[in-house]
Amino acid sequence: MGDTTVDAILERAKDLKQALIEFVLEAEGELARALEVYSAEHLRSQQPDINQRNLWLDTFLTEGKVEDKTPLDLFLEDQVELSESDRALLSSWHHSFIGLFEIRQTLVDGFELMNWLTAKPYVVKPNNEATKQEMSRFQLGDILLARISPLTETEWMFSGPCIPMGKLGKPKLAVAIGNFKQDYKHALYSDAPELLEQSWQSVEQYHQDFLNFFGSDEVTMSGYELSKKIAEMQEKVTQQRLADAGIDDSKSLAEIAAEAGVDSAEMELVAEAAGADAKAVAKVMESTQAMKMVMPKVELPAELKKAEKVTVLAHPRWGQMFLPTYHRFESLLIADNLSSADNAEKLVRRYLESPEINAYVWYRLAEKYPRQLESLLQTVLQRLEFQLDQDLPGLLQEFDKPLEPDLPEVASVPVHLHDLFQEALAEVGKSKAKDKGKKKSTKGFQ
Repeated sequence: MGDTTVDAILERAKDLKQALIEFVLEAEGELARALEVYSAEHLRSQQPDINQRNLWLDTFLTEGKVEDKTPLDLFLEDQVELSESDRALLSSWHHSFIGLFEIRQTLVDGFELMNWLTAKPYVVKPNNEATKQEMSRFQLGDILLARISPLTETEWMFSGPCIPMGKLGKPKLAVAIGNFKQDYKHALYSDAPELLEQSWQSVEQYHQDFLNFFGSDEVTMSGYELSKKIAEMQEKVTQQRLADAGIDDSKSLAEIAAEAGVDSAEMELVAEAAGADAKAVAKVMESTQAMKMVMPKVELPAELKKAEKVTVLAHPRWGQMFLPTYHRFESLLIADNLSSADNAEKLVRRYLESPEINAYVWYRLAEKYPRQLESLLQTVLQRLEFQLDQDLPGLLQEFDKPLEPDLPEVASVPVHLHDLFQEALAEVGKSKAKDKGKKKSTKGFQ
C-alpha cells in the first residue's frame, strides 16, 4: 500500500470514505431510489436522531442493494482511476458491521473494544478530528453503539457516528443487548458467522424437539395446558442436553452451586427472577461449562396462558408461532361464506397489520385453503383482481412482513450472553428481595 503505516492508511481511508458518501448522496436514478426506499424501510418505525440516521446511511453504503450490487460496488466501478491499494481498502469495507462494544482499554490513538454480541476484541481508531475529540470523554467500561470498518488485518476504524451509552450495569446492559437484537436483526453475530450458524442449527434442533414431543407441527389447546406442556417439553429437552453433556443429574443444589462457584442463595434468586426451578437453573449453569451455546427459556405471555385456545405452528426456520385466533381464521376459511362470519374484515386486517403474524402463517393458510383465502382477500381488500399465487408476497411486503425469517427467539445464545442474562436476573432478584424486606419491616399506615 505504498506508505504502509496505519496513520497513512487511516488518512487515506478518511478521504475515500468522504468520496463514497458524496457519490451516494449526489447520485440520481436507481441508486437514489434505492437510498430512499432503504431509508423509508429502516426509519419509519422509529424517530431516530441525527446519529442514528447517519448510522443507517453508513450501513446503506455497504449493505444497500441496487439490483445485486451495493453502493460500494457501484463506487468502485465508477472510480476507474483508483489505485490497487485503494481498491483493496475499499473492498475490505464489505466486512464492516455494527455492534454493541465495551471499551476495554484506552490507547494513544484509539481503543481496544469488545463486541458484546460475540465477545470478540478489536483495536479501533477514530477517522476524523471531530470523532477524536468526542471520544476523549469516553472511559473504560463505557458501552458504544458503533459500526467499524477494517483498516488492516488487525486494526479497524469507526465508520460513521459512534453513539455512547455510558457505563451500564448488568440489567441495563442485558436490556441494551435485547434492544440491539430487535433493532439490528440483520447484524446479529455478523462478525462471527460460526455463532450465527450454530444459532440457526439450534432452531432446527428445537423444531425437531417440538415434533418429537407433540407429534405434529401444529397443535391447539388451552393456553393453560399449552404452558404446562411447553414447560414439560423444555424440561425433557434440558435433561437430554445435560445427559449429552455428561452432567450428573443426581447432585444436590448445594453441590452444583459449590462446583459452579456460586452461592446457593444467589442461585435461588436467579431462579425466582427467571420463574424457574432453582436446581434446573443450577444444572443449566453447570452445563455451560461443557456447551458453547445455551437454549433460552420459552414461556408464554400472561395473555396467552389465559386464552381459551392457542394454536402453535412450528417451522425449522421460522420457529414457533403462538396464535390465539388461528382457529377463528381457519373457521372463517372453512365456512367459505363471509356473510355468516362476524368481524371477518377486522380479523384479516389484524393478521396483516400485526407484526406477530409473520409470512409463514400466511403461506401455511395459502397452502391449506388457497381458493378460500384468495376470495377472502379479494373481498376484504376490495381487490377483485388479486391472485394469491402471484400477489401474496407483494401484499405481505406492503404490510412490512419480511419474506425470510429473522433468527427466532428460541435460538440458542452464546454462553457469555447467557451468563450475562443470568447475572442480570440475579441482580434484579436481589433488588426485589431487598424491596420485599423493606416492605415487611415498615409499620403504621402506608
